[in-house]
Amino acid sequence: MSKAGPLRPLRHRQFRLLWTGMTASLIGDGMLLVALAWHVYDLFGVPAAMSAVGVALSLPQVVTLLLGGVISDRFDPRRVMLVSDLVRGTVMVIIAVLTLTGALTSLWMLLVLAVIYGAAAGFFGPSFDALVPQIVPEEDLVAANSLDQFVRPAGLGIFGPMLAGAVIGVAGAGWAFAVDAATFAVSVACLLAMRRSSATLAPAAEDDEPPLSMWQELREGIRYVRSHVWLWGTFLSATFTYLLFVGPTEVLLPYLVKTELGGSATALGLILTSGGLGAIAAALAVGWIGIPRRFMSYMYGTWAIATLAVAGYGMATATWQLALACVLVNGLEAAGTVAWATTKQRLVPTRLLGRVSSVDWFVSTALLPLSYALAAPLASWIGVRNTLLGAGLLGAAVTLGFLFLPGMRGPEREAMYKPRHARWLVYVEKPAREEAPQETREAVPV
Repeated sequence: MSKAGPLRPLRHRQFRLLWTGMTASLIGDGMLLVALAWHVYDLFGVPAAMSAVGVALSLPQVVTLLLGGVISDRFDPRRVMLVSDLVRGTVMVIIAVLTLTGALTSLWMLLVLAVIYGAAAGFFGPSFDALVPQIVPEEDLVAANSLDQFVRPAGLGIFGPMLAGAVIGVAGAGWAFAVDAATFAVSVACLLAMRRSSATLAPAAEDDEPPLSMWQELREGIRYVRSHVWLWGTFLSATFTYLLFVGPTEVLLPYLVKTELGGSATALGLILTSGGLGAIAAALAVGWIGIPRRFMSYMYGTWAIATLAVAGYGMATATWQLALACVLVNGLEAAGTVAWATTKQRLVPTRLLGRVSSVDWFVSTALLPLSYALAAPLASWIGVRNTLLGAGLLGAAVTLGFLFLPGMRGPEREAMYKPRHARWLVYVEKPAREEAPQETREAVPV
């Protein structure tokens, strides 16, 4: 890797614009995490209300993810992201106005807006995953994914929560929602600016093959996933791990800070900021050092320890202990995710990447609504701390168990047979022959 290290992808104008817009939007998302939780507990005071909001955000996103993947492979993914940002930004404007005028007093109003927001969000993730390899050279993908994992915790875990805590403390949650809406405007402006020098953004069409219907394209993506254990096994691993810890963490952590520890919105923001700093440090380290040859074992090892650290939330008796647990959770999660994103982008054919990513998002998040729905009654039954403790222990065991599926480490074993100077085994598509329409790929050490 050159001296530019993880900053190499910023040489490319398209990626700079994408990265800038995403940074602004993620800062807004980080504000939303704090503002929404704080406002819901201010209005209703019980974990059940936050669970309902979590379900309203996550369920529509799960429903639209598969369609989002097909759309992002069929059309320009930049345009799909643009529409998603416009819809979500509009929802944030409405929530801000209703909050500032005191009209947002019933839970159902918030749930309806959350449903619209979540449905639009389902189109964004697969489109982003499909767009990055189109605008970044293959040799810069690890660095690009490291920058992605840098900006996500920076926005979601540092600047967003810090800004939200300050704005809520001074002016209230309504203005935090308003700032979130403004960040979507920045993202939209950056996506529009990308159009000027991007003749290659739209996926290339096949000249000699009749176009497939959207349903056929979706089935093609699902068939590809089913034929690779390392894909569907990792998707399922995330499904059950997220079921165990995401709902309890997002519903109960704010409650723990506000009610049991007597903290403020600023304290919650600082805890999430600590996690963001951990994720940034991990992402930058991976960007400089690279990914080990045993990348599947590396991914699952970091993810298992990250999930185990969720148990630290249940054992913490002070905010600094919550912050330390948050550092471990987010830092190790980011370290594994850099490797995972790069693995998908390098081993999955480009024309299928949007659909494969949509299946990834769909399967991984399929049980998130259930996770949010169960968090409050489970906490009522066994207690807030026991719920968090169990989520970390069970989640870590489930994550590590999937590593031992037969064939899960197949790509890793293949990589071990390449020359030692090569860091990855990259698969290059060959033109398919008429009598064998399936793609054939050959391994090329790089």
